[in-house]
Formats: sequence, C-alpha cells, structure tokens
Amino acid sequence: MTKRKTLKIILVTLCLLGVLATTTGVILVQMYFPIRHLEIIKQNAGNFEPAFILAVINAESSFRPYAISHRGAMGLMQVMDETGEWIANMMNIEYYNVDMLFVPEYNIAIGTYFLNWLHRYFDGDTTLILSGYNAGIGNVNRWLQDERFSQDGQTLSYIPFPETRNYVNRINQRTVIYSWLLNFYGLFC
Repeated sequence: MTKRKTLKIILVTLCLLGVLATTTGVILVQMYFPIRHLEIIKQNAGNFEPAFILAVINAESSFRPYAISHRGAMGLMQVMDETGEWIANMMNIEYYNVDMLFVPEYNIAIGTYFLNWLHRYFDGDTTLILSGYNAGIGNVNRWLQDERFSQDGQTLSYIPFPETRNYVNRINQRTVIYSWLLNFYGLFC
C-alpha cells in the first residue's frame, strides 16, 4: 500500500472516530442535561434565562413530570400543593387542582411565577431566591436576621442547611452548563 493510501485510511478513520466521539458525547450530555419544554420555559422565564430554569428543573425532578418528593412536592419544578394553589390564585388560573402540577405547562408556569415572585421579594439576589425556593421564605428571613449567617441582613454569607447550600451550588453549576448547551444548541437548531 502506498503512503498516500495509508494516509487517507488514517484520516478517514480519525474522522469517523471524531464523529463517533462527538455523537457519544452529545448523547451522554443529553442524558444528564436534557433540554425539554424549552418553548414553555421561554414563555414563562420572566426575569430568568432559560438556562437557569432548565437547571432548576434538572435538579428538582430530572425532567420527570410525575416526580413526587418525600415532602410532597410535585412535578417538574417540585411545587408543593399549597404553593401551587397560592400561585395559581395569583395567576388567575381557574379551577386549580393538584393534578395540574403534573402537567408540564402548568407546573413550569407556576414554578417560574414563584421564582419571579421570589426575584421581586429578594431583590434579584439569586442565592436568596434559590434558598427560598428550596428551604422556604421563612427560613431565609430568619437566616438574614442572624449575624452568624448574614452580616448585613441583606445577603447570606453562609447557608446553614447543607441541603440548601448544596442545592444553590448545583443550580449555579448546572446553569453554566445549560448556558453553554443552549449556545451550542442554537448553532445547530
């Protein structure tokens, strides 16, 4: 075989391996960081980038619409029934019932409305917003009044609940990944 033919075979093999590696990489990324319900998310995101909402859904339910937590939170964004009812009332959703939390359109609308409400309540501070979403507004307000956790009463220097501290970190990390994926996705779709 000539050097030229050998070189062609090597180049074709490398190209095929590159395509295989890229395809495998994309499949693995989509397994761990799926992009679903993007249009619904864009319609409801409000003050947030879609990457942030995707990260919340990923962390809350892994995109399982029928997920129920050990505390009773439901659906993609893991909304509690009481919170769902309260938000549905503010959104003027008629005939709210708990089963709506298993419907992606309603769950995302209610969950993002609540995040936007928290955005106004906590003056756009992402750490406070996520802490409130995870641990409850009452806990966050108590932490802000405690000098061990907040020096200025406006921001948290330490989140005392390990679950909430990890949750905030996970959402922030996943938001970066989803931002990159959406930019990459936008190039090809």
